[in-house]
Amino acid sequence: MLPLTARNLSSLPADLPVPSYDRAALRTGIVHFGVGGFHRAHEAMYLDRLMSAGTALDWAICGVGVMPFDERMRDALVAQDGLYTLVVKAPDGILEPRVIGSIKEYLYAPDDPEAVVEKMADPDVRIVSLTVTEGGYNIDAVTGEFLADDPGVQHDLVPGVRPRTTFGLITEALARRRARGVAPFTIMSCDNIQGNGHAARRSFVAFARLRDPELGAWVQEHVAFPNSMVDRITPVTTAEDREEVRRRFGVDDAWPVVCEPFTQWALEDAFPLGRPPFEDAGVQVVADVEPYELMKLRLLNASHQALCYFGYLCGYRLVHEVAQDPLFAGFLLAYMDREATPTLAPVPGIDLDRYQRQLIERFSNAQVKDTVARLCAESSDRIPKWLLPVIRHNLRTGGEILRATAVVASWARYAEGVDEKGQPIEVVDRLRDCLVPRARRQHDEPLAFVENRELFGDLVDDERFVATYRTVLASLHTKGARATLEDLTV
Repeated sequence: MLPLTARNLSSLPADLPVPSYDRAALRTGIVHFGVGGFHRAHEAMYLDRLMSAGTALDWAICGVGVMPFDERMRDALVAQDGLYTLVVKAPDGILEPRVIGSIKEYLYAPDDPEAVVEKMADPDVRIVSLTVTEGGYNIDAVTGEFLADDPGVQHDLVPGVRPRTTFGLITEALARRRARGVAPFTIMSCDNIQGNGHAARRSFVAFARLRDPELGAWVQEHVAFPNSMVDRITPVTTAEDREEVRRRFGVDDAWPVVCEPFTQWALEDAFPLGRPPFEDAGVQVVADVEPYELMKLRLLNASHQALCYFGYLCGYRLVHEVAQDPLFAGFLLAYMDREATPTLAPVPGIDLDRYQRQLIERFSNAQVKDTVARLCAESSDRIPKWLLPVIRHNLRTGGEILRATAVVASWARYAEGVDEKGQPIEVVDRLRDCLVPRARRQHDEPLAFVENRELFGDLVDDERFVATYRTVLASLHTKGARATLEDLTV
């Protein structure tokens, strides 16, 4: 069994494609924060495609980890010279593996924040990209304001400290480039947030202004923040995935990535210092990303939330099992067709009816083995951004809200932390200590969960929303999740 390293590439099995380009000749042009499975199945994969075609060789990636859990990624990628195996799993069981070589180096910021800052200050770096999760932008879900009182932010605003946060590290690099007369890099968000470029601009400008008003004004005026829509289902890598790579391909990979065949990236063309020729790798480089991102957030992402809480309460643990259940498929299609799609403008080049049915097919891919628990995690960062806008739009226009409101009620029921058989549910959410106590009060106080105005704003003041929510929540408590769904799909 060969370890996956640069030295062993030429000795790997012939049926495992490896980089055909000279990785030693690559130059780092992108620094990426948040090197997880999605980044490696998406942005890094697109760059590998370009490099395999002989282009973008000066756009290699330097990965950066900031959080304590990033230590594991550091250990895996440093030992493997940045290499990893990407395994695309088709519904018919066919696997398409490839060793990806576009990550040239990896830095763990707590080890040496100065090295991270200087890497970004290097004129060769022209893009800093981000997959730091929906909550990583430190924005209040209701007000949209930057949360300046965050302890990490407060630490990084002290003059002369070693930065700990993404904001502190990137802003320090921008300050050095400004002082040295080097044009600023582009900050490219790849997170599932409506207007992710706008969100990144709001956060980084706010932090920079808190640090130095003049620096904040310079960032506002000179740093580009393109919007993007990213899409590829990429489940958490499991021990079984690692073993399958060993058994099928004869390589010992500490952290391979598995994903579905589908991939999409719509990207606003706003890169003052240039960019890789992404369009040559299949990226949709467009003038306006908003129609694509709203389609994805309100159809795909919100549908994930629509299936996960009901699915978990019904006893399902794998996403494909939920999507293959006709009751759930019917519920999802009704939500998409009757509630989400009416909130969308036409999307250039996309047949929305076909897109909806394609989503059910993608969710049903048994080879991917995506978990329901993954979709249930960090809901407080997801529901306000993906689902509540659908409810608010339809409340304004008189549209249907039954199914979207039912999803909110199913989250509230799930957040009680106990399933229908009395077994504990591990609620994974940064606001768990607030959410679970509220959810457990709702047997006696039905609105306790949605009275959290930091998440739900003024929805609790809307009579139509409250009446619908009360009805569904009561049904979940008295009839259970499956019977409730059956009533909703009549």
